[in-house]
Amino acid sequence: MENDDDICKNRWGKIMTRRTGTLIAFSLAGILLLSQFATRSRAQQAAPPAQTPQSGAAAAAPAVRAAMKNVDFHLTDRIVVHIGTLSGSLVPVQPGQIPVFDDKKSFVFDVDAANITLSTAALSNDLNDFVFGKAGAPLKNLSATIKGDQLIIKGLLVSKGGVPFESAGTVSVTPDGQVRVHTAKVKAVGIPVKGLMDLLGIETSNLLSTKKVEGVTVDKDDLILDPEAILPPPQIRGRLVAIELKNGAIDLKFDSGRKGAGASEITSACGGRNFLAFKGGTLRFGKLTMTDADLELVDSQPADPFDFSLDRYTEQLAAGYAKVTLKGGLCAHVPDLNKLKRSAAPTKK
Repeated sequence: MENDDDICKNRWGKIMTRRTGTLIAFSLAGILLLSQFATRSRAQQAAPPAQTPQSGAAAAAPAVRAAMKNVDFHLTDRIVVHIGTLSGSLVPVQPGQIPVFDDKKSFVFDVDAANITLSTAALSNDLNDFVFGKAGAPLKNLSATIKGDQLIIKGLLVSKGGVPFESAGTVSVTPDGQVRVHTAKVKAVGIPVKGLMDLLGIETSNLLSTKKVEGVTVDKDDLILDPEAILPPPQIRGRLVAIELKNGAIDLKFDSGRKGAGASEITSACGGRNFLAFKGGTLRFGKLTMTDADLELVDSQPADPFDFSLDRYTEQLAAGYAKVTLKGGLCAHVPDLNKLKRSAAPTKK
């Protein structure tokens, strides 16, 4: 029989054993936690700092998708291009900025695909007002016409004292997407000439070849025109793949080859037959800034092409009406610019 002293000793020993085991367990757990913490700290110190998302102007803003159908688009009052179809994006000229309708130099049309027609009247105005519109230009009083498969250019040669000249040539697309005007015939009043180079002379040819005249260079007896540089802003930037003289006008086909790269074709959501549509990204027009843009400008009289001008779009908007869609988009139904001019004219009594 154990006496009371032995029983107490045995109970105390069991208690101490359990306490010691518990202490050891806590100690091991503490060591493991400290080890894990130290390992994580070393890993965090060795790892590069996490990249924080950019905000504001530093972040790459999503593009504003753009589409047009059957639009007579005014680059200026005198230079109008007919856009049969166009799909692409509005790209800000300055990184981090947004396209602004009231500033045509704030963005470019980055074209995926387009069919654009330039009349000879528009080309004549473009050559006089824009391409050779600066002081000291070597050619002036230019006019363009089409005869068969040839482009006829007439004008005055400044370097020869204002001598009238005429050239006739065919048009084609160069491998890098520019327009080649191959001179087949050239003549000048009172001056015997053998070709374009002979007509222009070394001084004028050098002036063109050094690109002091924007968008035009000379290659032997051919003129090379850059379609991205010979028209006023907003710039239409894209790869020209075909050109044709047809029905007294110049048909241009652009195709960047980016079809199927995730940019779906935009169609009218406002029931428009002739329209301009802008989707996604951020753009500003007038005092309004639209994020995740959903804007459509629709021809309210679609029997003929939609006559539209960025310079006077506010007048067109004020003369039309707008509807907000259930998705928060804006459908603006506006009259043609040329009809707006007629309606604004005073009524004769």
